[in-house]
Amino acid sequence: MPERPQALFAMTAENVPLIFPPPVLTQLRESLALDPALVLQDPAGLADPPLARALSRAEVLVTGWGCPLLDTRVLDAAPRLRTVLHAAGSVKGFTTPGLWRRGITVSSAAEANAVPVAEYTLAMILLAGKDVFAFRDALRTRRAFPYGGIVPGIGNYGRRVGVIGASRTGRRVIGLLRPHDVRVTLADPYLDESAAAALDVPLLPLDELLRGSDIVTVHAPETPETRHLLGPRELSLMPDGAVLINTARGSLVDQDALVAELVTGRLSAILDVTDPEPLPSASPLFDLPNAFVTPHLAGSQGNEVARLGRAVAEEAGRLAAGDRLRFEVDPAVLGRTA
Repeated sequence: MPERPQALFAMTAENVPLIFPPPVLTQLRESLALDPALVLQDPAGLADPPLARALSRAEVLVTGWGCPLLDTRVLDAAPRLRTVLHAAGSVKGFTTPGLWRRGITVSSAAEANAVPVAEYTLAMILLAGKDVFAFRDALRTRRAFPYGGIVPGIGNYGRRVGVIGASRTGRRVIGLLRPHDVRVTLADPYLDESAAAALDVPLLPLDELLRGSDIVTVHAPETPETRHLLGPRELSLMPDGAVLINTARGSLVDQDALVAELVTGRLSAILDVTDPEPLPSASPLFDLPNAFVTPHLAGSQGNEVARLGRAVAEEAGRLAAGDRLRFEVDPAVLGRTA
């Protein structure tokens, strides 16, 4: 049996047992030689002799939330490093040009992290289609049914859902919506007609998607080009009564423009991300009845983080076997991905 590559954890230490509970840690250690008690949390750890020795021998870093910046100082202390396996989504926060110049391969568990975000989005789309949040509030206020007979204007049969961004999450949302009787369209400037056809959804310009959607869900990456992708003009295109769902990044939506629309009652919003984040306590989003705000919990939380660990353990198995990594990050497209 080939010798296992030497590895080291680089993340917030308290996250290690959460992301790698015992069965997942056992699977990871079948492929990598690493000590779960040794965790590089910040560059100061380079002064710790056991950590410094482990880093000097490490061929693999298993990273996660709280990973220190992999700058020249850290990379020089890890001369044997050839692979980074990231047990979270975006790698933008800790990778550097120097890392890519050294030819170090980076893999991300972003595909696994997309699962709960897409599940949250599906749930919110279906609940929004039934106007659940408004009726729940009306029932609480009146302490009696706020309607009699069939309620017009609600329901998910034929509901028009516009997906912005064919990201991992966007694609998974499209897949989860497939069994439901809704009409899905997609807007993504980097996607061509053939790729959209493979997803079995019509590809539309953003303005057209906004005009023709009852529910719009945002899954584009945060880049300079996507800041305030949905501003006053774009939001004004959405039909009266439409719902905006954002689980991507708060900066993609001009929040002041959105609040202005919400104040009129013309639109509703379901926001798991905001700009800024967290919201200031005086934000009107806390009090507007047509704003449903959650504290950035659509992504992996609780027992879901073990899925990230499992994805990394499986990737480590491929690495140890000499197979191609499944979730390798392409630095050439990193600038336009999450």
